[in-house]
Amino acid sequence: MTVGHFAARAWAAAGGDPAMLHRLGSPAPPVPLRSRLDAAGLLAGTMGAASLAFAALAVSGGPAARAAPAATASAPAGLEGPWVRLDGRRIAASARSDRLFRLDGQPPRAWAPLSGFWPAADGWVRTHANYPHHEERLRALLGIGPGTADETATARVAEVIGALSARELEDRAAAAGAVVVAVRRPEEWAAHPQGRAVAAEPLIGVREIGGAVPGRKPPGAAAGDLPLRGVRVLDLTRVIAGPVATRALAFAGAEVLRVDPPHLPEAAWQHLDTGQEKRSTLLDLRSPEGRRKFEELLADADVLVTGYRPGALGAFGLSTEELAARHPGLVVGRVSAWGHTGPWADRRGFDSIVQAASGIAVIEGVAAGEDVRPGALPAQALDHAAGHLLATALTLAVAARREDGRGRAVSVSLARVAAELMAAPAPDEAGSRALASYGPRNTACPASASSTGAPASASAAGSQTGGGRRDGRGSGAPGEQEEAPTVTGRTPAGVLVCAAPALDFPGAPSGYAHMGGLWGADAPAWRADARP
Repeated sequence: MTVGHFAARAWAAAGGDPAMLHRLGSPAPPVPLRSRLDAAGLLAGTMGAASLAFAALAVSGGPAARAAPAATASAPAGLEGPWVRLDGRRIAASARSDRLFRLDGQPPRAWAPLSGFWPAADGWVRTHANYPHHEERLRALLGIGPGTADETATARVAEVIGALSARELEDRAAAAGAVVVAVRRPEEWAAHPQGRAVAAEPLIGVREIGGAVPGRKPPGAAAGDLPLRGVRVLDLTRVIAGPVATRALAFAGAEVLRVDPPHLPEAAWQHLDTGQEKRSTLLDLRSPEGRRKFEELLADADVLVTGYRPGALGAFGLSTEELAARHPGLVVGRVSAWGHTGPWADRRGFDSIVQAASGIAVIEGVAAGEDVRPGALPAQALDHAAGHLLATALTLAVAARREDGRGRAVSVSLARVAAELMAAPAPDEAGSRALASYGPRNTACPASASSTGAPASASAAGSQTGGGRRDGRGSGAPGEQEEAPTVTGRTPAGVLVCAAPALDFPGAPSGYAHMGGLWGADAPAWRADARP
């Protein structure tokens, strides 16, 4: 597991001082996730980078994260060694939190019946229909009525997709607002215009925006406080990557207020799964009153994080340039699926969809004759890694603003994280598994592979995925049935069991003080007692 590789790459991309990397210890025990690509190392490295950013603020108030002289200064008593010591079991649990989630003892319905891999006439496609509006568009695209029962709809989807070209269906879906991509091999994605555009983008985009506003600096935390105490974050993100980033900021002490449009409800379980330490409110930016209230919140915010497609918020005057002009000193974070340039920049996408298009699904698939049945990483690693990359860079941007009063724009994308993962060295776990080759790549065979290093055959005739599941979620974790690190608490929705927090820094809590609330239940206002 190449923790050092990913941590160094993440830290450098965020603008951190490389002299601080020795403050990051290796996870112990190692992260129990198996895959051909080093998903375990990616997750450990990005969570480690976020933890290191919080640790720098906790220990020094921020400058040590960016200035070499402070980073090499003597550490406070008791902090001479690593400041961050991650637990590999908590890293794996956090990244696979959907499998540990229980509300009043019940697991969630994480994947809709029409989400997954489907054989097309000339290859494979992957669909995403977990949100009702995406399912409606997919059904309309394929000519399946909204009242059709799931079993009948599943059979009909398979029949219709099986008669169509994968690339043709991909383009038609994009035009209809549905989410479907053709499964590509890595070399096909590398030659694709969007693949080339993403490869040219930085792992994390960071740039100064607007002029310096010395009087508008986020307050520093008092001694003994969490490092981001007093920082106010407006969270306009959905699904996983963005909410993971803002949960990390909240865990480090920031006041995070999530804002959603009332006409696009979030899955209740998914909101709770990443809603720890946050509050949630509803505002319709299409109404004058909603816009007025949102601008009031923005006027007192230190950070704004968005997860909508690039350009989607421009109609509301929320482009980066407009925000910098109206709110000098604001730190703006953005996460997208496909990057910020290229012909797919404004397309919809999710972790599983990016895995399919970029070639990861082929690398993680299994042999089926001369073909490959697509598979998936053992966790939604692109989402969780992108979220922690964003949290790292936003934290360093807040630290920089405390010094110079300048706002900054920070951007990450799932597709660029995918490129980083595929370009990284293969996992190395002291010979615990053989290496196999995919084109020019050496990759580690997952647990389901045969002892010869060749991919195992599909688990059953007609299997839709490499792991025998349509959603592509193989086990990937030795001892998954063993007790995983979780926390339990009462919420307004019921008793919640979720993954324990994985981040670490001096003074970090071992659990969550606030397990989460109902979606949209809070007032659109900042807390009066949140500033130190």
